[in-house]
Amino acid sequence: MKKLLNTLYITNENAYLSLKGETVVVEIGETKIGQFPLLNFEEIVCFSYRGATPQLLGKCAMMGIGVSFYSPFGKFLFRVSNNENGNVLLRRKQYRIADDDKQCSSIVKNFIVGKIYNSRWVLDRTLRDHSLRVDGEKIRKAKSLLDKRIKQIMETDSVEVIRGLEGEAAQVYFDCFDELILNQKKDFRFQGRNRRPPEDNINAMLSFGYSLLSNECVNGLQSVGLDPFVGFLHKDRPGRKSLALDLMEELRPLLVDRFVLTLINNRQIKSEDFVRSESNSVEFTEKGRKLFLTEWQNHKKEEITHPYLKEKIQWGIVPYVQALLLARFIRDDIDGYPPFLWR
Repeated sequence: MKKLLNTLYITNENAYLSLKGETVVVEIGETKIGQFPLLNFEEIVCFSYRGATPQLLGKCAMMGIGVSFYSPFGKFLFRVSNNENGNVLLRRKQYRIADDDKQCSSIVKNFIVGKIYNSRWVLDRTLRDHSLRVDGEKIRKAKSLLDKRIKQIMETDSVEVIRGLEGEAAQVYFDCFDELILNQKKDFRFQGRNRRPPEDNINAMLSFGYSLLSNECVNGLQSVGLDPFVGFLHKDRPGRKSLALDLMEELRPLLVDRFVLTLINNRQIKSEDFVRSESNSVEFTEKGRKLFLTEWQNHKKEEITHPYLKEKIQWGIVPYVQALLLARFIRDDIDGYPPFLWR
């Protein structure tokens, strides 16, 4: 359970919600683990199949409190809200911003600064912890270039220029990625990012991880009423969840790249967990996919302190919190969108 920005997050998959007076009661089995006044909340987000009583859902609808349900693995199931919910106004403003390059740039700038900052952190962490096992000069040079790109992005208001600088920063970062692989170098050598299809074990892991993270961002955006298909950085394209791709940019280095490196360097995943298909793409074996997903779920349960909110949350809640912060900014509840800057 977690209370953030007037939102109650229920992360225990065995939790059951019920109504008592003007409060929501959270129970696991026969044990009550929490009871909160409904007046404190604008939203309840529940990662449990056990659900809630109709009485609670009806009360929340009457009070204008949205209730979103997800599977324990983060798949969006459904959302209950009343007919007066303000999401239509939020989405209309989202669409207006998407059509205005200047307004887009203020949000896009923070997305990409967050991504580059966190990419730099990943490089710095390896340099700090394993300085004798890596090419320190190469990594320090890359960090300096990333700092320069951040400064350039902060000085421009053009989304197109930001796209170009982000591409250059990504190239600098991935040019160093092989240095971050400390064990199993023969089976997990990184020679550049490739996709559709991935051509080696690491790219197969990265692509799969990014797909999982994208789904988490879609779910987070849906829970706050934003349209995941209309973005500010990624252009509209049929079927493309552009805003989810925008939101995940700053989270890629931390939630996926660092996770993939940990699995490899700790020898939790091995070359036999992959297979090359007839089309020459590299894919997980059934055992490898299960291992990845199991560790992914375990990683999402690890607690951290959110750098902006200064509250303890699980890693898996980060995309939902960032979606909520983005919605708050679009509604003018806060002055700017605060990217997730890990320290």
